[in-house]
Amino acid sequence: MSNKKFISKEEQDLIVKAIERAELNTSGEIRVHIESECKLDPIARAVTVFNKLKMNKTKERNGVLIYIAWKSRKFAIIGDIGIDEKVPENFWDKEREILLNHLKEGKAAIGIAAAIEMAGENLKEHFSYQSDDVNEQSNEISFGE
Repeated sequence: MSNKKFISKEEQDLIVKAIERAELNTSGEIRVHIESECKLDPIARAVTVFNKLKMNKTKERNGVLIYIAWKSRKFAIIGDIGIDEKVPENFWDKEREILLNHLKEGKAAIGIAAAIEMAGENLKEHFSYQSDDVNEQSNEISFGE
């Protein structure tokens, strides 16, 4: 099964729309990266992907990456330093729990969308949407190997 079969075109559209909706609440930039395998710790791999996607280059350092390695059954949700400086250590726990529960049920796209929408809602307090906000990151899902 390829990465794009793990998430169908319709499910990809659902996720992109969730990102668009979430980013109406916050200046934060949310991305999703999906690949099949992760031989490392998923947080370490997510950091590598985060930097490769240049998510560390946003003006407010407020990027969020939802990383999933579906074959390895690993995932991570990480935020950039601008977020980490303002939020408590357990900030992503609810998003992780929602995503994990949906992944266990085989409902990846619904779980990703729910985690995205919750992230946008929670980031609003620290990084509110500005009328002159520029979308600094693609809303499309990126895929690895």
